[in-house]
Amino acid sequence: MQADQQKVARLIKTARGQLDGVLRMIEEDRYCLDIAGQLVASQAILKKATREVLSAHLEHCVADAVESQEAREKIAELVDIFDKMTR
Repeated sequence: MQADQQKVARLIKTARGQLDGVLRMIEEDRYCLDIAGQLVASQAILKKATREVLSAHLEHCVADAVESQEAREKIAELVDIFDKMTR
């Protein structure tokens, strides 16, 4: 992985901590909108981590593929992941 591993790991650990908090909130039967707000915050952190990984992929893997005339495969991989992100 070409992305800043420490940054991505920190983001994922933060999201994991938030999700653990959401589970506690559910177990404590907390207010629905408070739970939803924490879920939205967790999703935002995961999106940030995804952006970091995809950005590094574009800057390194795709750029290298373009230079070596193997861009079609990398583009297809990106289209596939973008499809999954928008479902």
